[in-house]
Amino acid sequence: MPTVDNDGVTISYEVDGPEDAPVVAFCEGLGYARWMWRFQRERLEDYRTVVFDNRGTGESEVPEEPEAYSIEAFASDLEAVLEAEDIDEAHVVGASMGGMTAQQYAHDYDRAISLTLLCTSHGGEDAVETPPETQEYMFDVPEGYDEREAIRYKMTPAMTESFAAENEELVEQIVGWRLDSDAPEAARNAQAGAVAAFDSTPWLDELTLPALVLHGTDDRVLPVENGERLGAALPNAELELYEGGSHLFFIESADEVTANIRGHAMVHAGGSHAGAEAHDG
Repeated sequence: MPTVDNDGVTISYEVDGPEDAPVVAFCEGLGYARWMWRFQRERLEDYRTVVFDNRGTGESEVPEEPEAYSIEAFASDLEAVLEAEDIDEAHVVGASMGGMTAQQYAHDYDRAISLTLLCTSHGGEDAVETPPETQEYMFDVPEGYDEREAIRYKMTPAMTESFAAENEELVEQIVGWRLDSDAPEAARNAQAGAVAAFDSTPWLDELTLPALVLHGTDDRVLPVENGERLGAALPNAELELYEGGSHLFFIESADEVTANIRGHAMVHAGGSHAGAEAHDG
């Protein structure tokens, strides 16, 4: 697996697809490694897809100092990866914490040509906080649970009950991927601190590139009002809500979400992709 050094931190990443194809770069959520985007990447085989493990996660280095973790640092990690691969422009896609990274990346660097922001927030005082009952699931696992049971418990509010019940084998696969690559507790807490400190509202109106905001209406991790407010604040954004969608709606509705990502990238790619119609979710 290729790696890049970013200011003394080793970042592991993966690139797939034709070298001359448009690039879609993915940013993951809190604690998750690059497995998170496999459902989209396998459906975008005609694009060049880039995904990296956030510092503290997966095969990337785990800095010990909490100050090494910030949304600005995650954005700089993406910049280091794209620079290492000589990628001049990319459609940047981020979910949850990764959506914050995507916003920060578009603000700090000039390679992003479009944004797709899923189940995320602009942060700050106007953001709608994660409900207390969800935070208990995420950070307060009951005593006596083994590692597999603990991960399933943490995931409870992120998925719809019906999807979890109907896709037990897939959920077990996800638990296995998370066992292999989740951020350890200290790094996860540092990433959570980075999320809490994020606030893009002072410069959000500067992000004039095309943006697509997707959010599930039943998101119990970052309530849907966050997506609505983000979509309203961005100068050049479209908002699409997934009725009944959970926080992990991009896994539960992988076909539809990937069609949205593809359509947004095609419309805003220029050249032979310009003018294509976006797919409906």
